[in-house]
Amino acid sequence: MQMVKLTRFVAVVALSAGTTGAALPAAAAPPAAGTFSVLSYNVAGLPEGLSSGNPKANTPIIGQRIRPYDIVHVQEDFNFHASLYANNTHPFRTPTSGGVPFGDGLNTLANHPYSDLVRDKWDKCNGTDCLTPKGFTWSRTRVAEGVLIDFYNVHANAGSNEADLAARRANISELSRFIAANSAGNAVVVAGDTNTRYTRTGDNIRELVSANGLTDAWVQEERGGVPPAAGDPALVCNDAAITDACEVVDKILFRGNRYITLNLTRYANENAAFRTADNKMLSDHYPIAADFRWTLNPALSLSDTWGGPHGSPFTDVATVPLAQRVTKVSMRAGSRVDQVGLTLADGTSFTHGGNGGSARELTLAAGEHLTSVTLHSAQRDGHTRIFFARFTTNTGRTLSGGSETPNAVTYTAPAGWQIAGFHGRSGDEVDALGVVFTRVP
Repeated sequence: MQMVKLTRFVAVVALSAGTTGAALPAAAAPPAAGTFSVLSYNVAGLPEGLSSGNPKANTPIIGQRIRPYDIVHVQEDFNFHASLYANNTHPFRTPTSGGVPFGDGLNTLANHPYSDLVRDKWDKCNGTDCLTPKGFTWSRTRVAEGVLIDFYNVHANAGSNEADLAARRANISELSRFIAANSAGNAVVVAGDTNTRYTRTGDNIRELVSANGLTDAWVQEERGGVPPAAGDPALVCNDAAITDACEVVDKILFRGNRYITLNLTRYANENAAFRTADNKMLSDHYPIAADFRWTLNPALSLSDTWGGPHGSPFTDVATVPLAQRVTKVSMRAGSRVDQVGLTLADGTSFTHGGNGGSARELTLAAGEHLTSVTLHSAQRDGHTRIFFARFTTNTGRTLSGGSETPNAVTYTAPAGWQIAGFHGRSGDEVDALGVVFTRVP
């Protein structure tokens, strides 16, 4: 039986069949803020003879020098991957997808746990960029309990001829569509080798930024929020005198959401910290870094999610009403939980999942609110799904359905808060579920 303990707005426990599901004591108040740092670095880990650097000697050094950063995205981490990880101490690291020509060279090393890792190969490429499955990765990083940020690690098509530019524009558009479809309503950080420049007329980096409400850390910190004009001379770096003002093709883009505000506190080209003993670059790219401070909306809070990485992501964070009473909780369930739903006093309703199972609902009385939900998970057809859910109100009434399993969690609101929305993943059934808390009106 699994037993886990977390602090903040939730208590996590294991339940066995026959547990009553009574609400747990209220949890402690959440942390209001925190910080994290991001580094993006193309490590030039192509095989010897193909790499423009000296990866055999330099990759172990890079593994050591990236240690101080909380979340590190590397690109071209191909044939010297083992030495990068062997010399690194980050506790959470993505498994390699392989060397040339099998892997995409994209990996993340972090001080925070991640989930839902997806590797996406570009639909279009050109020239030698087609020799490896370049693309982007997407993962959800938990910087604190319930504080979840979608991270994208990117390596776009290189080159500057017309075919290269067309492929890269297609890459950026593909990434933009993916973010819109999978990160709607979520905080986002995009960090990687985009191979784009704002000054290059054939690039569409502005599309990615504007379509997804992103801010470029370099543009904000070094340009006062105004990117250089397309067609202007390239702001290339002088290796003999690097400053943060030069534009590199490696970017860090970010946005918050209704719950999480991301404030940039530092942007830097970290060239000086990534040189060899004889003052040469460790890679053919400059490492760029950004420091962030996050703060939370005091009128909202989120639990973690319970379940698996399947189905499509969803969140009610962007639209959940504040100071509204929940009037009804509903669900559909058979052997597993097919659907969950809530209705609020202003008529807003949320429904997630499919239409299988039997419908059931609980109408809340005046002064009654949802205080906790217990979720059980197990595997079906190789996918982890929510098998059982029990909602409990402050008066002890419950609504439940599905099949109990040994793997369970209970998310409990503190005094004065209620469950008023959901986030997670679903398809025909509910694959993963967390809750959104608002204050009881």
